[in-house]
Amino acid sequence: MSDDDMGSMGGMARWAADSEGRLRQAAIDLFIEHGFDDVTVGEIAQAVGVTERTFFRYFADKREVLFVDQDVYHAHFVDALAVSEALTPMALIEDALGGGAEFFPEERRPQSRIRQKIIDSSPALLERESLKRASLTQALTAALTSRGIAPLTAALAAQSGVSVFYIAFVAWIAEGETRTFVELLATATRELKNLFARDTAGG
Repeated sequence: MSDDDMGSMGGMARWAADSEGRLRQAAIDLFIEHGFDDVTVGEIAQAVGVTERTFFRYFADKREVLFVDQDVYHAHFVDALAVSEALTPMALIEDALGGGAEFFPEERRPQSRIRQKIIDSSPALLERESLKRASLTQALTAALTSRGIAPLTAALAAQSGVSVFYIAFVAWIAEGETRTFVELLATATRELKNLFARDTAGG
């Protein structure tokens, strides 16, 4: 095989590797311009210059353009929990949320704002987002039980943690917000602890 052939194959590989990213960006641009419900898979593929078959090689449907691989997303939380030296359920969850926060660096904020606007415009996407949250809760519950936490306690801790995480996320993508995700997560976690402390004191 000649060097030219090798170079051509390398270019094709790079083109193929970038197809997912180009499809994702084209879909987002079309969703913003026309609305999620009015954009077809064919239009997304056409915007990139590929076939619908190529689109379905990367995404099960057009909703999946807006959702990252769940295993990759969950790993940020579960891996942080797995190496945590904390002893209590909520302390373990707090470490897991810290791992999840790494998924949202500052440069991701504009993209996350746009994505959320699209999701909020469609009942189908809101349902998919809800399922994503439930899936994360299940993953964290399983991770806690594997550390010897009782199932009910694990479920309560996981549910509380995921709620705190998404409250921080909504605050982070709000227009005009400048605090980092880590700062907002710390504030939301502190408020949860204070809430429990007030309830205990009141009881």
